[in-house]
Amino acid sequence: MTLRRPRSPTAPPPQPQPAAGEEGSAGASDERVAAARQELLEGVGAEIAASFPGITRLGGQVVAALYLADAPRSMDELSQELGRSKSNIFANLRGLEAAGIIERRRESGARHDSFALRGKYPDVIVGAYLARLRRVVQDKRALARRALDLLGDAEGAEADAMRSRLVDLSRKYDLFADLMEQLLPSIDGPVDLERLVAQVPEAVVRSLNAAARVAWAAGDAINRLSARASRKR
Repeated sequence: MTLRRPRSPTAPPPQPQPAAGEEGSAGASDERVAAARQELLEGVGAEIAASFPGITRLGGQVVAALYLADAPRSMDELSQELGRSKSNIFANLRGLEAAGIIERRRESGARHDSFALRGKYPDVIVGAYLARLRRVVQDKRALARRALDLLGDAEGAEADAMRSRLVDLSRKYDLFADLMEQLLPSIDGPVDLERLVAQVPEAVVRSLNAAARVAWAAGDAINRLSARASRKR
């Protein structure tokens, strides 16, 4: 009978070894996850930077990181996760908060603030963009009126030409503002796109599509006629 040597009580139990190919498969999967994550960070970064002045690509990456996170993130966590300085993260957090895209939280007992999206993505971006568009239209509407007031009753060919352009500009911004008030009531927060689309009857969508096509075609025709008239002069 052969006696077996007892195991040392401090020796760790033998660990199961991965089957052939499992380790390589896990590594490849991790690489694909990292690639997909980086693609989203870059894409959202470019989207946000192009749509919101004062917010850089890093701000968009913060949005993507918060979207992928399963809990609010502190500034330190975002800095470590994105590999950027806390000062850059902080500047973009302020811009995102001012745009209504993220919100600041202070959990009970926590020493530092944490940040989360104000709503679902991309709903929160659409809501913030529409709110910004509304402000832009109102600002440009007021700008055209101020310029007209400054021009006053000035006389001369140059004054008349400027007055004509300012009146036309003011008319267009008035039209845009009225249209937004009718179609997009005051928005403060995320826009539930899925619910919005689901509530629009298909017949209305078809009618809007047809009306838009007619409007674009009419606009192109008017532009062509105006161009021809200008060349004949």
